Amino acid sequence: MKKFLSSHIRLLLTLVTGLAVFLFWRFRYPFVLAYQEQFQLFLFDDDYLMSRLAEPGGVARYVAEFLVQFYNSFTIGAAILAVLMIVVQRLSWRVMCIRGEKNNMKYWYGLSFLPVFVLWYTMGDESVLLTYVVALIMALVAVIGWTRLERCSSVLKWVLLIISVPVLYWMIGPLVLLVALCMMPLPMAIVAVVYALAVLLASAWVLPYPLQRLVLGIGYYRFPQTMPYLLMTLPLLVVALFYGSRYLRKPRQWVVYAQLAACVALLFVPLELGFDSKKYELIEYDCLVRVNNWQGIIAKAEKKTPDLPMSVSATNLALAMTNQLGERAFDFYQRGNEGLLPKFERNFATTQLTGEIYFHLGLINTAQRFAFEAMEAIPNYNKSGRVLKRLAETNLINGQYEVARKYLNLLQKTIFYRPWAKRTMAMLGNEKAIDGHPLYGTLRQFRLKEDILFSEKEIDKICGQLFMTNHQNQMAAQYLLMTPLLDIDIPKFMQYAQYVQSQIRYNPRSCQEAIAFAFMQQRQQPPQGLVSPFILQQMNDFTRIYSMDKNSPELGRFRNTVWYYLTVGK
Repeated sequence: MKKFLSSHIRLLLTLVTGLAVFLFWRFRYPFVLAYQEQFQLFLFDDDYLMSRLAEPGGVARYVAEFLVQFYNSFTIGAAILAVLMIVVQRLSWRVMCIRGEKNNMKYWYGLSFLPVFVLWYTMGDESVLLTYVVALIMALVAVIGWTRLERCSSVLKWVLLIISVPVLYWMIGPLVLLVALCMMPLPMAIVAVVYALAVLLASAWVLPYPLQRLVLGIGYYRFPQTMPYLLMTLPLLVVALFYGSRYLRKPRQWVVYAQLAACVALLFVPLELGFDSKKYELIEYDCLVRVNNWQGIIAKAEKKTPDLPMSVSATNLALAMTNQLGERAFDFYQRGNEGLLPKFERNFATTQLTGEIYFHLGLINTAQRFAFEAMEAIPNYNKSGRVLKRLAETNLINGQYEVARKYLNLLQKTIFYRPWAKRTMAMLGNEKAIDGHPLYGTLRQFRLKEDILFSEKEIDKICGQLFMTNHQNQMAAQYLLMTPLLDIDIPKFMQYAQYVQSQIRYNPRSCQEAIAFAFMQQRQQPPQGLVSPFILQQMNDFTRIYSMDKNSPELGRFRNTVWYYLTVGK
C-alpha cells in the first residue's frame, strides 16, 4: 500500500484529474467556454483595471476575466480550467497537511479532491463565474502562507490579522471568511471571523452595493442576488479538511482503495447531474449561430430534432442561410412562426439569437436594437465583446462611421477582437471596400433605408418589404413564404407565392406541396409544371390514407410534408 500511495502515484492521480477536466470542457462542452467569454469585455486599459480594483474581490475578478478572454480558443480555455482544478486540489492537500500528520495524510489523499469535484459539479450552472475559483485559490494560498507565522508572537499575529483581513477582503471578497477561520486556533478563530464580518459590513456603508451582494460576492455569480447553496458550503468543506485532518489516522487498506475508487468513479461517471442538457443544447446552438456554422447546426438537428423555439429558430436560420428552408423545413419539428423568430424575452441568449436572424435578413436597425437589448440583459451589468462587434458592424453598414469607430476603439484594447477591429477600422469611410465586402456589402443592399415599426406577428409583411426592396434577398423570400405555412394560412401563402414566383424562379418542395394542397381543397388540379408528378402522387396517397383513418400509422411516412403539418399536427 505504501508503494501504491507513493508521491509519483499521487501526482499521477492529480494529473489524470486535470486531464479529465481538460477533455470534459474541450470535447464535451466547448461551446460553454464561448458562452462564458461573450458575457464580458476585458480591456487592457487603466480605467478598466481601476474599476475592478475599486470593488471587494476586484483582484480575483480581474485575474479571472483576464483568463476568461482566452476561452475564445477552446483548447486554451479547457487547459486553463484543468490547471486551476489541479491547483485547487494540490492546495487543498497542502491545507490538510498543515494540521494533520504528514505521514498519515498520504493515506487520505483522495479527500483533497472533494473541493475539485464540488467546483466541477457546480460549474454545471453556467452562471458560476471563474472569479470564485480564482478567489478560492487565493484564499488557500493565504491559509498556507499564514502557517509560516507559527513562530511569531501572539501580539504580532493579531496585528497582522487586523491588517491582512481588510486587504484580503478587497482582493478576494467574502471568501476572506474562509481565511479568517483558519488564521487562529479554533476558539480564537471565531474572533477573527467576527472581525472579518465587521469589515464586510463596514464596506456596505461606503460602497454603492447592497449588503446581500457584498455577502455573496460581487463577481462570484452572474446573478447578483443569489448563489447556489453548494457553492456557499464549499468553504465549510475546506475548513472541515483543515481542522479535521488532525484527527485522521492511518486507515485500513480498504479505506484507501475506496477513496481512490471514488475519485476514479467521479472522473469517469459523467458529472451530468449538474448540467442541464436542454439549456446546454441551446447554448450550443447559439455558439454555432455566432460562428455562422450553418452546416454544423443542420447536422446537429439531424442527430436530434430540436423542439424549443430557440433551437428551432437556429435550425431554420441555418436552412435559410444555405437556401434549404423551402426544401427541408418540414424535415424538422416546427413550432408555428415562433420557429422563425422566437418571442422577445429579456435575456441575453434569446435576444442575441433573434438579433442574428434580423441581421441576416437585412433588418440592420432592428438587429442593432436587439444588440443593445442583449447587452442590457446581462445580469451582472458587464459589457460584451460579441455585442460590441455587432454594434460596430451595424453602424458600419448604416454608414455611421464615427459611432462604429467608438466601438472599434474599445475592441482594439482586447486580445482576440483586436485583429478584426484593426481590419474593420481600415474600412471606415471606404465605400468601395464596404460595398465589396461579401457580408457587409450584401446587407447594405438588402437593408431597408427607412425605419419601419412592426410587431413579431407581422414578420411576413416586413419580409415582403425586404423582398420588394431587393429580389436577391433569398432569405427574405424564404421567410415570407414559410410564415403563412407555419401559421396554417394557405390563402395568404398562395398570394405570397404568386408574387414571389412572378419575380424570381423559386418553387421548392414545401411550396409545391402547399400549392397542391390548396388546389386539392378547391377540387382542382394545379397548372401543369407547377407541381412535380411525384409530389402529386404523394399527396394523393396521403389523402387516401387520411380519408380512411386519420390516426393511421401509415401517415408517419409523410411526417416531413406540408400536408402532415397542416392536418395531423403542428
